[in-house]
Amino acid sequence: MSRGDLTDTQWERLEPLLPPIPKMGRPPRDRRQVFDGIWWRARTGSPWRDVPERYGPWETAYTVFRRWQIDGTWPRILKKLQVKADADGIIEWEVSVDSTVCRAHQHAAGARKRGLDAGRTRSDGLAAEPDNHGLGRSRGGLTTKIHLAVDASFHVLAAVITAGQRGDAPVFEQVMDKIRIPRPGGGRPRTRPDHVLADRAYSSRQIRAYLRRRQIPHTIPEKRDQAGHRLRRGSAGGRPPGFDRETYKRRHKVECRIGLLKQARGVATRYDKLAVRYEATVQLTLIRQAL
Repeated sequence: MSRGDLTDTQWERLEPLLPPIPKMGRPPRDRRQVFDGIWWRARTGSPWRDVPERYGPWETAYTVFRRWQIDGTWPRILKKLQVKADADGIIEWEVSVDSTVCRAHQHAAGARKRGLDAGRTRSDGLAAEPDNHGLGRSRGGLTTKIHLAVDASFHVLAAVITAGQRGDAPVFEQVMDKIRIPRPGGGRPRTRPDHVLADRAYSSRQIRAYLRRRQIPHTIPEKRDQAGHRLRRGSAGGRPPGFDRETYKRRHKVECRIGLLKQARGVATRYDKLAVRYEATVQLTLIRQAL
């Protein structure tokens, strides 16, 4: 076993969740060996062709990674781990929302749009490839942004991939709508946090109205310009939004979780040309860190 490979205890947790290796015209590979090879690539950020021989042919690792992304295996495994954590009472439903920008390597650019059905809605509910491939260009070059919803015990309940120049507030509702944890005994999945924490980037009337409509208490500081506009309007400006400074200090957990996620170099720097492939790399990292 090499550094970063699954331990026997971790494999016991993961093995029941993995589907069989797809048939590729050759004897099936050991699933543990293939998973470790896929994770090695995400952990190091190396090209697929550089996957060490001890994990088998690199073509097998890439093909399994790609097929499990297409058929939705990665999000299903992650969802099952979340369900078990919630059933065990590990998930704490105080949710912090934030985003992080990841530099895109030059190898992530150049994906063709023709033939990829970019921008179309998938009927199976899986993520579709966006028109811009989740890449944005700024002074720093190509970037991608990961929007996260993290609970108080550092579990990532939702992740959305967008271009790096996208603002945080416009994606807030999309992130919240992705929080959906099924219940083991049946019934409606849990979608509503007990409390939401976010920084000033999420201070908008639309977001506050959305949270009030869903009856979700929240702690979001008011922007200075918004406070100035409200004060200038006098009584017509209304009361300031409630804000508890001590509660807001607990928002640091999403920052810590972002740092842990970026320990995988394949996440910290995007090498995947397609946004759906990069999202699968993020999901793989969350699975590996949850074991």
